[in-house]
Amino acid sequence: MNNITISANFDAGNISVIDSSDPNDIQLAIQPDNASDFFQWFYFRLEGEVGQRCQIRILNAGQSSFADGWNNYQVCTSYNRQDWFRTPTEYQDGELCFELTLSQNRVEFAYFIPYSEQRHLDLIARAQMHPCVTHSTLGPSLDGRAISLLRVTASDKPKHKVWITARQHPGETMAEWFMEGLIDSLLDRNNATAWQLLQHSAFYLVPNINPDGSVRGNLRTNAAGINLNREWQSPSMEKSPEVFLVREKMLAEGGDVFLDIHGDEVIPYNFVAGCEGNPGYNERHQRMEETFKAAYKQASPDFQDQYGYPKPKPGQGNMTVAANWLGEQFKTLSFTIEMPFKDNDDLPNTETGWSAQRSAQLGRDVLGPIKVVLGLVDCNPPYTT
Repeated sequence: MNNITISANFDAGNISVIDSSDPNDIQLAIQPDNASDFFQWFYFRLEGEVGQRCQIRILNAGQSSFADGWNNYQVCTSYNRQDWFRTPTEYQDGELCFELTLSQNRVEFAYFIPYSEQRHLDLIARAQMHPCVTHSTLGPSLDGRAISLLRVTASDKPKHKVWITARQHPGETMAEWFMEGLIDSLLDRNNATAWQLLQHSAFYLVPNINPDGSVRGNLRTNAAGINLNREWQSPSMEKSPEVFLVREKMLAEGGDVFLDIHGDEVIPYNFVAGCEGNPGYNERHQRMEETFKAAYKQASPDFQDQYGYPKPKPGQGNMTVAANWLGEQFKTLSFTIEMPFKDNDDLPNTETGWSAQRSAQLGRDVLGPIKVVLGLVDCNPPYTT
């Protein structure tokens, strides 16, 4: 008798059951984003008997948005929703195949370690209790969720302003793990780098700019099916209020550093994408980028700049992308930071792959490079404001 039960009816859940009648051939499919054709994020729960061997096939993996990303990918797995490990996985004939012999009667599988709405709300609530933090809601998302902004500073008149946003693409959950690590480090009074930064700078942090897509289990879009990272030139309250509201606040406040945190399905490294294709890109901008990358490599062995996206030709950058638009608008350092869904091939961990913990650590490590770029160390500042 088959007692397999599969469910995705929870926060960020995403899977469709095609056939679960045979534990040795469980057939599933990933559902597309609610109002677009993007799909790759999955997250579901399986229940069965301890000792039962389950063989799972995701039948439509080959038609997903970034099918090349399945090569050398291993599924994230957890019995307790806290500790996640990788299950050996094969991508063959357009299907993602993996198997597990249950050591508990309930297990969860996900594309990457989920970052729940409840954890997001806890992060905001915990942060706002710090004396250096002011929380504000910029406005509602299309589904009525708060777009939360944390302003963090110990100065009445900060010299510099640093903006960091995450989860424009909601399935890239490593981005909010990164933000959690950064926030915890920034608010740690025993962290001298953080405390020195806060004496001179204000940080504007948006840990989740796309809460609707996150809860809906979308890979890449908001509730209206809009890819927010293609909206920065002309956002609207009707289709992309998340970008519109954050962008308006940025224009009102200004900024010296802009970082937008993402995850990449295909490339097994941490890297940045800059503004080389911007019309206004110049030697000063290049110097800031090179300074940041050199400092980040020193701060973290998990960061490198050998592998990444092809650089666009001068003047041919996509100006609808956040990092490009912001770099051009404010004539300053603006990067997309990308982390892998798979692992960092420079320092692989076969048990966990790239993980929530390593994402958080990369977030902690970014404070040093920001400090260097802002010129708050004993060296010639790369630029002045």
